[in-house]
Amino acid sequence: MAILDLIQHPDEHADEIVRRVPESGSGEFRLGSQLVVRESQRAVFMRDGKALDVFGPGRHTISTNNIPLLTGLLGLPFGGDSPFTAEVYFVAARDFLDLKWGTPQPLVYRDKEFGMIRLRAHGTYAVRVDEPQRFVSQVVGTRGSYGVADLDGYLRSIIVNQFNDLLGETQTSILDLQGITLELATTAQHALLTAFEQLGLRLIAFQINAVTPPDEVMARIDERTGMAALGDMNTYTQFQAAQAMRDAAQNEGGGAAATGAGLGAGMAMGQAMAGALQNATTAQPAPAAVDPLAQLERLNELRKSGALTEEEFTAMKATLIGG
Repeated sequence: MAILDLIQHPDEHADEIVRRVPESGSGEFRLGSQLVVRESQRAVFMRDGKALDVFGPGRHTISTNNIPLLTGLLGLPFGGDSPFTAEVYFVAARDFLDLKWGTPQPLVYRDKEFGMIRLRAHGTYAVRVDEPQRFVSQVVGTRGSYGVADLDGYLRSIIVNQFNDLLGETQTSILDLQGITLELATTAQHALLTAFEQLGLRLIAFQINAVTPPDEVMARIDERTGMAALGDMNTYTQFQAAQAMRDAAQNEGGGAAATGAGLGAGMAMGQAMAGALQNATTAQPAPAAVDPLAQLERLNELRKSGALTEEEFTAMKATLIGG
């Protein structure tokens, strides 16, 4: 085993958090050996799994003055060049930015408008090793090297668990969540601080990029948006009838007969919905009359924008003017 007179780690990789010297086994050092620690590093001197000291940036000469535990641990008469075995862990002290987190499975959320739904969320976070000795002892162990990829899965599980709890305490709708993501991110970061500190890490940033509902909930949101665009329930009913006609015409066995059947079914659906709405409101004061010309203008705008086909526009126009 060669005696190491100069201990350093100059070639640090971008995603490397810890590098051990030597990478396997123990190295032989002696009093007077030089330890070089760069500005972006901290060095943890270990022997028999116990941290003897932590060194900051600079050049350090190994002696019983800067590692006083050596004398008691080794029990050797320290004179001359007596060697001893130990390991040095170089720990990156820089910030690790733009780390990704996300929910591997949808989270169950109690939405005040849509009921129980499932949500997916993802974002970024940034960490720094704040206590090198604790991080090496509790996380790295005896590994020769330790990188971001080794830590990523465990930190993601911590984040997702905490985020799930946070969502459970948020009594609002998915429609409002996007407006409070900054507040949620700040709350989540404070809640996660202790869990990260226990590993010797500091969570220096946490962002939520998006919280998204499943496709079926998005379809309901789109329906609500379409209703608002059409302006009133009668026009929306006509729009739904036109959609039903188009879907029926596209069914298997389509053609003139199917189109006619779809037209009849769509008109019947529109009339049934309109009748139900009329019956539901007979006990209420009659609303102000809706200008058919204004409705026709809205339908024409939807046709121009591509939301309605020419056939749908024509059918809804005929229904509106009674032709």
